[in-house]
Amino acid sequence: MPDIPLEGSADGFADIASQLDYPMFIVTAFDGEERSGCLIGFATQSAIDPARFLVALSDKNRTYRVASKAKHLAVHVLTPADRELAALFGEHTGDDIDKFARCSWREGPYGLPVLDGPRAWFVGRILETFTTGDHGGFLLEPERGELRGDLDRLMTFASVGDLEAGHGA
Repeated sequence: MPDIPLEGSADGFADIASQLDYPMFIVTAFDGEERSGCLIGFATQSAIDPARFLVALSDKNRTYRVASKAKHLAVHVLTPADRELAALFGEHTGDDIDKFARCSWREGPYGLPVLDGPRAWFVGRILETFTTGDHGGFLLEPERGELRGDLDRLMTFASVGDLEAGHGA
């Protein structure tokens, strides 16, 4: 078979990425003084043994600034039942409102805010941080967590695509 050059297009990746439907999470941070949290779609398990989880936070939002001074982050796994929390943490910025005054939460390990609604959460120690472009990467070593119910359906990007972000990407 002769080699046929593949051309693709400059917009090829953007076309692909617009079709991907990532799970959504809420990440909360506490730096010893300030609490913050935001809705994110860029996160994934990145190793099995030892367990590692990678979170990417927009460098434009308050949670990134607080997380940059923190030693741990809390990651909340969302289902469709968490739509109201997703709107609160996705459409509003902590620069303008206290999101935690508008939802139910408890102080978790290391003083991190752990939201009451989501069916699962875990806390991870920040092992490394790095720049990924307009987001900062936070490599976590999961330490503690809780599965409160089945994760049979996750909240995905498609289910929050109509939300207006509190900060631009």
